[in-house]
Amino acid sequence: MTPAALRIVVVGGGIGGLAAALSIARAGHHVTVLERAAQFGEIGAGLQLAPNASQALEDLGVLDAVRRTAVAPPRLVMMDALSGDQVTSLDLRSAAYTERFTHPYLVTHRTDLHAALLAACREHPAVTLRTGHTVTHAEQDESAVHLHFAGTAPRLTADVVVAADGLHSRLRQALVGDGEPVCSRYVAFRGALPADRMTGRMSQHAASDAVMVWAGPRMHLVQYPVRRGELYNQVAVFESDHYTPDSDDWGTEAELEERFAGTCQTVRDALPLIARDRRWPLYDRLPIDNWVHGRIALLGDAAHPMLQYLAQGACQALEDAVALGQSFGRFTDPADAFAAYADQRRERAARIQTNARRFGEICHLEGMGATLRNQLFASRAPEDFSDVSWVWTPARAAVPAP
Repeated sequence: MTPAALRIVVVGGGIGGLAAALSIARAGHHVTVLERAAQFGEIGAGLQLAPNASQALEDLGVLDAVRRTAVAPPRLVMMDALSGDQVTSLDLRSAAYTERFTHPYLVTHRTDLHAALLAACREHPAVTLRTGHTVTHAEQDESAVHLHFAGTAPRLTADVVVAADGLHSRLRQALVGDGEPVCSRYVAFRGALPADRMTGRMSQHAASDAVMVWAGPRMHLVQYPVRRGELYNQVAVFESDHYTPDSDDWGTEAELEERFAGTCQTVRDALPLIARDRRWPLYDRLPIDNWVHGRIALLGDAAHPMLQYLAQGACQALEDAVALGQSFGRFTDPADAFAAYADQRRERAARIQTNARRFGEICHLEGMGATLRNQLFASRAPEDFSDVSWVWTPARAAVPAP
């Protein structure tokens, strides 16, 4: 710690919040992470970490820890969910991949990534972790931010605050005021099960370690191994015909079965093994320009919630975290650090937000649209990364003028 070290509070103890705390602490500042739950933890199933995320994890010093449980898939494969035919693939072990991307493509269980970040934060002397703190509102003046909490927790004062409190961020709502997230009318059922429960053709796909995307009309299924291959992650996504904004009675198991009824046998065989204990409505927001509000900055889903079709939600939060830490390492004035962070990240995150929507539309085409998509994608070589290289290559910070 140096005399110039700032007191920084990160609101939210998820992947983005912990990564931000670690990054800022490594830049020489003291960070307190506030989590509203009684303990730190993560829910969900698998996630994909493209090379831009692996690079961020290396910058944070946790890539080796993540790789101990992650799987490095050899290929990304798109299949036609109706016919069962392969549409296209990307070879992640080709010379073309390693020449263009210096970091691996990984798939991992969300809880494993969170645990690695949490362990690194616990080991860092400049990071303080607090649970059971629900921020109700924030007040700021020229010199500090004052956070108020539900219950009896006393007010906390910080030099600056990072709002990493997710899709339904209270701080974003107070600062931006753009209302509720946008519901896509799509819902996901997801979960990971022991890999040895996969049988028949499913077991062949599981053994290949590939990321399988079965694309169909207004639905898709994603499959890949996690946790050293011991678990197999499955996510079934579909558009509901019964969505209404004032009801939660849509995207049901019955709709899941109906939407996937016309798929190939391999996809239908997978459906009974998909977790049904929770459904996940899928939301995003339109991009915004104002990530910084005085001494408070937004990060991760609080800044740029996106649909999952480019598999970049967690990846972009990790990029945010690295950029923020680098900015606080380069600038002594918090205002300059926040400005540099937002300038580096805002345009790229917005582009990925909007393109995630577009790729979802492409993935869910039906009829002639799906036929043309398949023909176009089939013409690609497995070593051709031109379409995705911009997604998998993070923007670098501009060099400040002397």
